[in-house]
Amino acid sequence: MDIKQIQELIRFVAKSGVNEVAIEQQDFKITIKTNQAPTIVHASVPVAAPAPAAAPVAAQADAPPATPVADTSKYITIKSPMIGTFYRSASPDKPLFVNVGDEINTGDVLCIIEAMKLFNEIESEVSGRIVKILVDNASPVEYDQPLFLVEPI
Repeated sequence: MDIKQIQELIRFVAKSGVNEVAIEQQDFKITIKTNQAPTIVHASVPVAAPAPAAAPVAAQADAPPATPVADTSKYITIKSPMIGTFYRSASPDKPLFVNVGDEINTGDVLCIIEAMKLFNEIESEVSGRIVKILVDNASPVEYDQPLFLVEPI
Protein backbone atom coordinates (compact mmCIF):
# COMPACT_ATOMS: atom_id res chain seq x y z
CA MET A 1 0.00 0.00 0.00
CA ASP A 2 1.42 3.40 -0.90
CA ILE A 3 0.90 6.69 0.94
CA LYS A 4 -1.86 7.84 -1.44
CA GLN A 5 -3.90 4.71 -0.79
CA ILE A 6 -3.42 5.16 2.97
CA GLN A 7 -4.58 8.79 2.78
CA GLU A 8 -7.65 7.76 0.76
CA LEU A 9 -8.41 5.04 3.30
CA ILE A 10 -8.15 7.54 6.17
CA ARG A 11 -10.56 9.92 4.38
CA PHE A 12 -12.97 7.04 3.71
CA VAL A 13 -12.90 5.90 7.35
CA ALA A 14 -13.51 9.46 8.58
CA LYS A 15 -16.51 9.90 6.27
CA SER A 16 -18.00 6.46 6.92
CA GLY A 17 -18.46 6.96 10.67
CA VAL A 18 -16.62 3.74 11.54
CA ASN A 19 -14.51 3.86 14.72
CA GLU A 20 -11.76 1.47 13.69
CA VAL A 21 -10.52 -0.30 10.57
CA ALA A 22 -7.70 -2.83 10.50
CA ILE A 23 -6.16 -4.18 7.30
CA GLU A 24 -3.57 -6.92 7.27
CA GLN A 25 -1.72 -8.20 4.23
CA GLN A 26 1.29 -10.49 3.90
CA ASP A 27 3.93 -7.89 4.79
CA PHE A 28 1.78 -4.94 5.82
CA LYS A 29 -0.60 -4.14 8.65
CA ILE A 30 -2.48 -0.87 9.30
CA THR A 31 -5.09 0.11 11.89
CA ILE A 32 -6.99 3.40 11.64
CA LYS A 33 -8.96 4.62 14.66
CA THR A 34 -11.20 7.68 14.97
CA ASN A 35 -12.76 9.47 17.94
CA GLN A 36 -16.28 9.37 16.53
CA ALA A 37 -19.26 7.90 18.35
CA PRO A 38 -19.46 4.13 17.85
CA THR A 39 -21.07 2.88 14.69
CA ILE A 40 -21.59 -0.85 14.53
CA VAL A 41 -20.49 -2.29 11.20
CA HIS A 42 -19.91 -5.98 10.71
CA ALA A 43 -17.83 -7.09 7.77
CA SER A 44 -15.55 -9.97 7.03
CA VAL A 45 -13.08 -9.53 4.18
CA PRO A 46 -10.44 -12.24 3.99
CA VAL A 47 -7.36 -11.30 1.98
CA ALA A 48 -6.70 -14.68 0.35
CA ALA A 49 -10.16 -16.07 -0.48
CA PRO A 50 -12.82 -13.55 -1.54
CA ALA A 51 -15.39 -16.17 -2.60
CA PRO A 52 -16.20 -17.63 0.86
CA ALA A 53 -16.66 -14.12 2.29
CA ALA A 54 -20.06 -13.80 0.64
CA ALA A 55 -21.78 -16.12 3.12
CA PRO A 56 -20.49 -14.55 6.38
CA VAL A 57 -21.08 -11.00 5.16
CA ALA A 58 -24.60 -11.89 4.04
CA ALA A 59 -25.33 -13.57 7.36
CA GLN A 60 -24.04 -10.56 9.30
CA ALA A 61 -25.91 -8.15 7.05
CA ASP A 62 -29.12 -9.93 8.05
CA ALA A 63 -28.31 -9.58 11.77
CA PRO A 64 -29.14 -5.87 12.33
CA PRO A 65 -32.81 -6.17 11.20
CA ALA A 66 -33.19 -9.02 13.74
CA THR A 67 -32.95 -6.44 16.56
CA PRO A 68 -36.12 -4.39 16.21
CA VAL A 69 -35.39 -0.73 15.72
CA ALA A 70 -38.91 0.22 16.82
CA ASP A 71 -38.22 -1.05 20.36
CA THR A 72 -35.63 1.66 21.04
CA SER A 73 -38.06 4.40 19.98
CA LYS A 74 -39.97 4.04 23.26
CA TYR A 75 -36.79 4.63 25.27
CA ILE A 76 -35.24 7.94 26.27
CA THR A 77 -31.57 8.30 25.42
CA ILE A 78 -29.41 10.04 28.00
CA LYS A 79 -26.47 11.63 26.21
CA SER A 80 -23.11 12.92 27.35
CA PRO A 81 -23.14 16.66 28.04
CA MET A 82 -19.37 16.88 27.48
CA ILE A 83 -16.21 15.26 26.18
CA GLY A 84 -14.29 13.22 28.73
CA THR A 85 -13.85 9.80 30.32
CA PHE A 86 -16.96 7.90 31.46
CA TYR A 87 -16.94 6.25 34.90
CA ARG A 88 -19.76 4.15 36.37
CA SER A 89 -18.66 4.69 40.00
CA ALA A 90 -16.97 7.37 42.09
CA SER A 91 -13.85 5.19 42.49
CA PRO A 92 -12.88 1.57 41.77
CA ASP A 93 -13.74 0.47 45.32
CA LYS A 94 -17.15 2.24 45.40
CA PRO A 95 -20.43 0.70 44.15
CA LEU A 96 -21.73 1.50 40.66
CA PHE A 97 -24.12 4.43 40.43
CA VAL A 98 -26.66 2.50 38.32
CA ASN A 99 -27.09 -0.92 36.75
CA VAL A 100 -29.39 -2.25 34.06
CA GLY A 101 -32.85 -2.68 35.58
CA ASP A 102 -32.40 0.03 38.24
CA GLU A 103 -35.17 2.60 38.63
CA ILE A 104 -33.95 6.18 38.57
CA ASN A 105 -35.50 9.53 39.42
CA THR A 106 -34.78 13.03 38.19
CA GLY A 107 -31.60 14.25 39.87
CA ASP A 108 -30.10 10.80 40.54
CA VAL A 109 -26.38 10.54 39.71
CA LEU A 110 -25.92 8.14 36.79
CA CYS A 111 -22.18 8.37 36.16
CA ILE A 112 -19.14 10.62 36.32
CA ILE A 113 -17.41 12.16 33.34
CA GLU A 114 -13.86 13.30 33.93
CA ALA A 115 -12.81 16.27 31.84
CA MET A 116 -9.48 18.06 32.39
CA LYS A 117 -8.99 16.48 35.85
CA LEU A 118 -12.48 17.59 36.95
CA PHE A 119 -14.97 14.87 37.90
CA ASN A 120 -18.48 15.90 36.82
CA GLU A 121 -21.48 14.01 38.21
CA ILE A 122 -24.04 13.44 35.48
CA GLU A 123 -27.56 13.54 36.89
CA SER A 124 -30.69 12.12 35.30
CA GLU A 125 -33.14 14.57 33.80
CA VAL A 126 -35.83 11.86 33.58
CA SER A 127 -37.40 9.20 35.75
CA GLY A 128 -37.53 5.61 34.56
CA ARG A 129 -35.71 2.29 34.45
CA ILE A 130 -32.23 1.77 32.99
CA VAL A 131 -32.62 -0.55 30.00
CA LYS A 132 -29.10 -0.44 28.60
CA ILE A 133 -25.73 1.11 29.41
CA LEU A 134 -24.17 2.02 26.09
CA VAL A 135 -20.62 2.89 27.22
CA ASP A 136 -17.96 0.78 28.91
CA ASN A 137 -16.48 1.95 32.18
CA ALA A 138 -13.34 4.15 31.88
CA SER A 139 -13.83 4.73 28.16
CA PRO A 140 -13.70 8.08 26.37
CA VAL A 141 -16.99 9.72 25.37
CA GLU A 142 -17.81 12.53 22.99
CA TYR A 143 -20.25 15.40 23.41
CA ASP A 144 -23.84 14.21 22.76
CA GLN A 145 -22.81 10.52 22.68
CA PRO A 146 -25.58 8.22 23.94
CA LEU A 147 -24.75 6.83 27.40
CA PHE A 148 -27.94 5.17 28.68
CA LEU A 149 -31.31 3.99 27.39
CA VAL A 150 -34.10 4.64 29.89
CA GLU A 151 -37.64 3.29 29.79
CA PRO A 152 -39.89 6.06 31.13
CA ILE A 153 -42.18 5.14 34.01
